Amino acid sequence: MRSRVSVLAAARQDVAAARGLVRAAQVAADEARIETRRRYDVIRAAHDACLAALTDARETARDEIFDRFHREATARATTLGRLASFCAPGPSSAPWPAWRPGPADRSGLLKVGTITVDEDTPPVPALVPLLDHAHLEITRGPAEGEGRHRRPSTADGVIAGLLLRALGGVPAGGLRLSVYDPDRLGGSLAGFAPLAAAGLLTFVGPGGLTAMLDELAEQIRRINETVLAGRYATLADIPGRRPEPWRIAVLLGERDLGDAELSPSQRAQLDRLVRTGVACGVHLIARDVPLGAHPDVERLHISGREALCDSAGVLPVRLDPPPPAEQVSTVCRGLAESLTAGPPTALLADVIPDEIWQECSASVLTAPLGVDADGAPIEVSLGDDPPHALIGGPSGSGKTNLIYAWLGALTTRYSPAELELYLLDFKEGVSFARFAPSPRDPSWLPHVRLAGVNVNDDREFGLALLRHLTTELQSRARAAKRCEAGKLAELRAEDPDGRWPRIVAVIDEFQVLLGGRDAVTAEAASLLEDLARRGRSQGIHLVLASQDVTGIEALWGRPGLVAQFTLRIALPKARRILAETNLAADVIPRHHAVINADSGAPGANRISRLPDAGDRRAWRALQERLWQARPAELAPPRLFDGDAVPAFTPDEAPDLTAEPRAALGETIDVRARPAYLAMTRAPGRNLAIIGTRGEEAVAILASAALSLAATPGARFSVACPDPAVAALLEPLRAALPSATFHLGDTVPALFEDVSEDLSGPHYLFGLALDAVSPSTRSTPAGGTGRSPIPSPSAIGTGAPLRTILEQGPERRVHVLGWWRSVARLRDDLGGIAARFDAIGGWVALDVHGADLAPLSPTPGGPAWFPRPHRALCFDRSTDRVPQVIIPYAAGGR
Repeated sequence: MRSRVSVLAAARQDVAAARGLVRAAQVAADEARIETRRRYDVIRAAHDACLAALTDARETARDEIFDRFHREATARATTLGRLASFCAPGPSSAPWPAWRPGPADRSGLLKVGTITVDEDTPPVPALVPLLDHAHLEITRGPAEGEGRHRRPSTADGVIAGLLLRALGGVPAGGLRLSVYDPDRLGGSLAGFAPLAAAGLLTFVGPGGLTAMLDELAEQIRRINETVLAGRYATLADIPGRRPEPWRIAVLLGERDLGDAELSPSQRAQLDRLVRTGVACGVHLIARDVPLGAHPDVERLHISGREALCDSAGVLPVRLDPPPPAEQVSTVCRGLAESLTAGPPTALLADVIPDEIWQECSASVLTAPLGVDADGAPIEVSLGDDPPHALIGGPSGSGKTNLIYAWLGALTTRYSPAELELYLLDFKEGVSFARFAPSPRDPSWLPHVRLAGVNVNDDREFGLALLRHLTTELQSRARAAKRCEAGKLAELRAEDPDGRWPRIVAVIDEFQVLLGGRDAVTAEAASLLEDLARRGRSQGIHLVLASQDVTGIEALWGRPGLVAQFTLRIALPKARRILAETNLAADVIPRHHAVINADSGAPGANRISRLPDAGDRRAWRALQERLWQARPAELAPPRLFDGDAVPAFTPDEAPDLTAEPRAALGETIDVRARPAYLAMTRAPGRNLAIIGTRGEEAVAILASAALSLAATPGARFSVACPDPAVAALLEPLRAALPSATFHLGDTVPALFEDVSEDLSGPHYLFGLALDAVSPSTRSTPAGGTGRSPIPSPSAIGTGAPLRTILEQGPERRVHVLGWWRSVARLRDDLGGIAARFDAIGGWVALDVHGADLAPLSPTPGGPAWFPRPHRALCFDRSTDRVPQVIIPYAAGGR
């Protein structure tokens, strides 16, 4: 029991102690709580104070940051605007009211709108890359393009602005456009239509996309192969003048269709253009036609009047308004007109040196032929390589002007002792007549030895020139052989006292010379080939010019001949002058030429701006300067004018001891010399003029009479049995004032007397001698109509005339007669079986070659077709084949 009480007491004591400890803990906890509250209040107060201070500091900091940002944004916007103006100057970014085409750099950035950061920051030009930088893919939002059948969409306005800016910033003709517009058939960009007239724009409708893409791909292939050629990565890397124009293909697709418009082959071709086009200057502007993911593609997404583009990032672009339609059409018309007219020519002074005749031609002839884009002279050489030149260009392209400029540059650098010129123009004109003296201008170009004009009907004269050059070539070859010289420079060194100038023969419209299928063409082609092969070593150079060389069979059938003409000069739109893959002549403007010294290979092109050498006053001043400086002993050049009728002038002091000669006409030759028929004491030394052109027949007889008039002791008789042609006798009366004239019925008695007394010298001139025969009838003056049957007194007089023809020449009695046909001449010689041995020389007027077969040395007769004021002449004793002559004027002297 006791133990329970003691235990209970101990427990109560422990509980009391525990309660004391709890109270002490509670007091301690209360004190701690109070301390904690106090501390919280302090911390809260400090937080509030810190928050207030932070708020104040934040507001202050915000104002400072905004001001600094605004200052930096304004400065950056201003700098960016300046950079944009630098990267896209003038026509690349100017607003439309102030926009004018003009030169720009090659940055390829074009303005499409503006970027605005905020109200207080100036707007920044939004530029997109294009030329030499990128393609452009334009997509449209849902609202864009509504009502497109009534008016152009915003996207079309953006495209029009880009195209106009691109056109205005490149040289005229430097940008070609192709527009695929299957929806509106070109109406979306109709303002650019005037460019089509200048070849700068092509509209492609439905079904033409494949051909358009293929053509662009072919352009890229050609540029890679012939222009870049592994030397350059892009066209933009090529220094100097750009060798190829830019090309932009605009693809206007349907927004709802997109890529579904393209076939798999078109899609594949388009991908190729995207990958390879920029390097070759071929660019795409595609509206709603996906171009695919490629670094060269710039994307522009249009929504309303705003757009997002890759160049601006997330910043929205406010699009510029489209250019006014009238402005677009006006600019394009002006561009097309200026391109059609071509850039202005250079000056003749650009190719003329300050001092004349300072160069030596021993090794080469070198002279500038125009200037390049920078105004530097472009020199052209003729020597061992290249030896000869081929010039081509259609009518009106400036061939004559080019030849004038080249001649001006050469003749001012080389003296007449260093250079001789032979000039021949086969077209109807007098292009080279200015280089010879004339009544209006007595001066001449001292270097010219021959100038031929109006020779389009006288191919024989071109052949005569080639024969003359061949003779000169052979002469030089013999001299070089004697001196053991291989070329002209060595010959001149071994023979310093000799006169060995370089010779340049210019034949304009040379295709006329080679245009026939006859002996003239065959011989001319052979001589040309020989001169082209061997001329270079002897300093003889050929310059052939033509409007079109495509159809010259005699030329292209001789590849060895064409290969010698390694210097090719192509004027705008020239054909087959350059290599087939060289299309430079198709893109050059007027007053320009492609100069290529590598047989037309594309890599050897030089583009020359030609001087205006056609101004007659400027050329006359230059020629007068050279003429005044000419050597005193220099003779004027020979001028052959195919339209002029030469006049015969007999020698003032004839050699009376020489055999008498009858002048029949002027030979078509380099030297102006008469065609003579020697009146020797040999059988057949008679002359027969055949044809119905009476005035020309009498003119030939008159020139023969003038040349024979000085024969010592000679008698002259003129017989005209046909009264209808008696009116033509006046030239013979003037040439032979001492002659006896026998007309009509008196002619038979004359023949009887002469046949019975064949004593000479006696020259018997007869007009219309076929009227003597009883079986023939004469024609009236001029060779037309018919005369009555001769009187009975004329019957039987054919035998006396035949006697004179057969037996007279050996006794110095010669007949120079005119018969109006070969048949009537045969009748007087004895009929159908008669021989023509009594006719040693004949001249045919309006008689075809087949009719001359009995008189001709060639079977079937000569290849002769009558031509106005030309005759065919043949001398049995000297000629191998008949030759063409020009009858002298009837008035003689």
